[in-house]
Amino acid sequence: MPNKRLMLLLLCIIILVAMIGFSLKNGRNTTWPEKLIGDTTGVFQNIFHTPAEYFAGFFGDIKDLKNTYKENERLRQKLDGQTQYEAKLQELKDENKKLRDELGHVKSISDYDPILATVIARNPDQWYKQIMINKGTKQKVAKDMAVTNEKGALVGKIKSSGLNSFTSAVQLLSDVDRNNRVATKISGKKGSKGYGLIEGYDKKKQTLKMTILEPDEKREVKKGDLVETSGTGGVFPQGLTVGEVTDVESDAYGLTKIAYVKPAANLYDLDHVIVVNRSVATGEEGS
Repeated sequence: MPNKRLMLLLLCIIILVAMIGFSLKNGRNTTWPEKLIGDTTGVFQNIFHTPAEYFAGFFGDIKDLKNTYKENERLRQKLDGQTQYEAKLQELKDENKKLRDELGHVKSISDYDPILATVIARNPDQWYKQIMINKGTKQKVAKDMAVTNEKGALVGKIKSSGLNSFTSAVQLLSDVDRNNRVATKISGKKGSKGYGLIEGYDKKKQTLKMTILEPDEKREVKKGDLVETSGTGGVFPQGLTVGEVTDVESDAYGLTKIAYVKPAANLYDLDHVIVVNRSVATGEEGS
């Protein structure tokens, strides 16, 4: 029975194809069965053509959407990589600048033995008092050696109580210890204006307090004057930058002139420092 149905179906298909081929011949009129078959075929073609075209376009849109997503994802990853690259490049530029500043300062203190060090610890309770560095007696660090930042601005000195084999404590200029003193030289645009002595730190103004020794009206200390180490105390080498005068006033009795000096070094933010090993015999300053 199934074979008979299959044979019948094949026979119908053969007849249909023969009729369509016969209808395509030129120079003859089509019969009504041929018209019926043509019209029926056209109707079915229209019925199935529109949905087929819709689904083809739908799946084509899905494919385009997937391609767009993949392209956006690729561009996003590329953009993230570019951002990370730029951040790393800036980090390397900053590090290079710091190293160049250190190298320049090392050359400027070639008469001494500079010891490069890194800040490894800082207590929040003593933030403006001291820092810990990664160099000690094994690297020839000794008490009272001057310490500067990478640009050569004075930061402080090595504390005897915090000196170990591989680490050292640095007493900062901003430490309010009464014995934390620095002998200084004051200079203006027209030359020297005498000497001073750093004897304290004003937390409110965030400036060093410097007593002006033997003030002279002809060489009056003013805002903007440069303050450097004088080298007379025996601890700090001569010529290390301390800071710039921001204000000058008399003490409570009107007998002494006090200058407020903004430190040249950023004492709040220190990463790398240089310990200056002074080669000449030193006495004690600030003790």
